[in-house]
Amino acid sequence: MQDKDTTKTTFFQLFQPVFQGPGPQYIDDKGVDKYVKKLDAIKFFQLLSHAQLEQCKGLRDISNSLNNGQLSQSVGLESISHSQISRRLNTMPTDVFQLIFEDLIKHAGIKMGFEKIRNDLGRIYLIDASVISLCLSRYNWAVYRKTKGGVKLHLRLRLFEQGVLPDHAEITPAKPSDRSQMDNLVVEEQDAINIFDRGYIDYKKFDDYCENGVRFVTRLKSNAVIDVQQELQVAPGSTIERDCIVTLGGTLTKMKHPVRLIEVIDTEGNPITIVTNDLSMAAEEISDLYRYRWQIELFFKWIKQNLHVKHMFGLSKQAVENQLFIALVTYCLLMIIKLNSGYDGPLLTVKQFLRVCLHDSIETFLRKLNYKSKRTSRGRR
Repeated sequence: MQDKDTTKTTFFQLFQPVFQGPGPQYIDDKGVDKYVKKLDAIKFFQLLSHAQLEQCKGLRDISNSLNNGQLSQSVGLESISHSQISRRLNTMPTDVFQLIFEDLIKHAGIKMGFEKIRNDLGRIYLIDASVISLCLSRYNWAVYRKTKGGVKLHLRLRLFEQGVLPDHAEITPAKPSDRSQMDNLVVEEQDAINIFDRGYIDYKKFDDYCENGVRFVTRLKSNAVIDVQQELQVAPGSTIERDCIVTLGGTLTKMKHPVRLIEVIDTEGNPITIVTNDLSMAAEEISDLYRYRWQIELFFKWIKQNLHVKHMFGLSKQAVENQLFIALVTYCLLMIIKLNSGYDGPLLTVKQFLRVCLHDSIETFLRKLNYKSKRTSRGRR
């Protein structure tokens, strides 16, 4: 039970959305904590999420972190062995953290005003996957190559005015192709635009999307078979090199529906071929949309550098999935506390101040985060 002083801390405010969501009730209903004496599901989550923020290197580091009296008081746990943490990590049902993740997405969406973010283009979703390498001799269930193991985090991000937010995640061994998860990631709604890379090229799926009004923007492979149906006019001085209506595929794979092909030159002078089934948008808009896809690459880079996902704490598939979902939940919590604070700077700064002020009052954290120096420097004179 949290005392009055503990509930005023930044630590408590960070995890408060989890307490207010359906997670605790789901844990009770499913009997997740049945026969558990010390390390219940919420304490376990807080301990692992804190380890992600601090980028602890192993389970012993997580166990030793409770030697910090303030953390011990905040979690409500005096001590726990690394072996107990390991057992919990390997036996905790993954759907607990999936549920918390999905609830926090909705919570953050309300804060961001998703329902108000509408424009002529509709809702924009970015889809991609990233491989996290693992040692094959220790993770023999995660076969990737002959001498290498790995898992693949398939992710759909929602693009909004202030940045991106995870919208859906699938975790698989690294060997299956990216397009094997298209059915789980592509949003099949009229006002949605799905943006993905060449790894998701599937002409049969594209035909289905055309028939059902599912919009997509992607990049075409260099060896694609193209049958030009109509050349469209390109405005003089435009960054667009070519705009035309085509059908894709050879004799056996040829698409039934025409799509639009746009050729542009990137900032390094390399040609990029983009295809979309939206025939009404301006070519420049389609080009700009595909540029947004880079945001999901930056997201993967951010969580790998700033949350602990490159090294796994457990060896089982369940342990790896739990750790990755906890990382995604932690990212959502950081985004929520940033939105609550009114801070408009980078999320990394929020994380850095959070670590420093974690056991201080929330007022102290907000004051330091939003502090602006009154002095202005004119430089060396």
